[in-house]
Amino acid sequence: MQWLAGSETAQLDAFSEQDERLTPADANLLDEYSARVADVARRARASVVHIRAAKRKGAGQGSGFVFAPDGFLLTNSHVVSGASLLEASFADGDGQRARLVGDDPGTDLAVLRLENSIGAALPLADSRSVVTGQIAIAVGNPLGFDFTVTAGIVSALARTMLGFGGRPIDDVIQTDVALNPGNSGGPLLDSRGRVIGVNTAMIPSAHGLAFAVASNTADWITSQLMRYGEVRRAFIGVQGGTVPLPRRWVLRSDWSASTGMRVEAVSSGAPAKQAGFEVGDIVVAVGQQRIEQVSDLLRLLGREAVGEPLDIKVLRPVAGVFREFTLRVTPVQARQ
Repeated sequence: MQWLAGSETAQLDAFSEQDERLTPADANLLDEYSARVADVARRARASVVHIRAAKRKGAGQGSGFVFAPDGFLLTNSHVVSGASLLEASFADGDGQRARLVGDDPGTDLAVLRLENSIGAALPLADSRSVVTGQIAIAVGNPLGFDFTVTAGIVSALARTMLGFGGRPIDDVIQTDVALNPGNSGGPLLDSRGRVIGVNTAMIPSAHGLAFAVASNTADWITSQLMRYGEVRRAFIGVQGGTVPLPRRWVLRSDWSASTGMRVEAVSSGAPAKQAGFEVGDIVVAVGQQRIEQVSDLLRLLGREAVGEPLDIKVLRPVAGVFREFTLRVTPVQARQ
């Protein structure tokens, strides 16, 4: 650690000159930003945990948070994978054993349960309301430094990244929030203290490139893990991200949704390929169910959908005009 050298008086003079250049409106804005971040950190303090995992090849660590009553924790699959013993400790030093309820390497998410039910649950936000440029606040335990708070903005939405299980994770939130090893599994929060994502990855060789699994995806995955202990999916073979729908089509069709899921890739030989899906198609509905983002389709591709034909409505650009097509696809069991 390096200390800044220089005259204390000179530093105070510099700060005073800087304060004088700020307008009252600017000063109020800075105060409001600080107050929001501090308030979110205060509320998260009772919910965020430092997870220590004893593994065959040494110990691992990461972050997690209470997301439901009775001491249920959400974290990353890669934090707890292969662990023989799990311990979770809160910012006040209280530590206890935790057991694995279930994990899903496909989305790099896992649910744990504390031996003793303590900690206030952080609410999961609707990630459809997240917008680029909004404040994003991360709380975690990077490099073992307990309860560290960093803040930035949401840089982009609907990213796709390769997950811990080797499968692409769709609808990932990109931020410029400073993350380091140990932040994995911690919450990404909005300015109201609601979880908009689960921090899962950062690019070590880059600055300001961090990623979080969207809260709507986490909500569906946790419901499956708490109910079945695992996630079994129906598979159609498409990857995609959330995009705005063509405004002219929305107005003409009197469509209530403003976004859909754009198909970015179609797997060779998959049911979607056989049904005629193409890259660039925008999925807007499955049967009578609106598809506004990737997590909406994910919810409909649960274990019950295997072998059941689905009529999927898509918009396809043809000669500069979006035309409607209904494609019938029969999902198969996804490989674990």
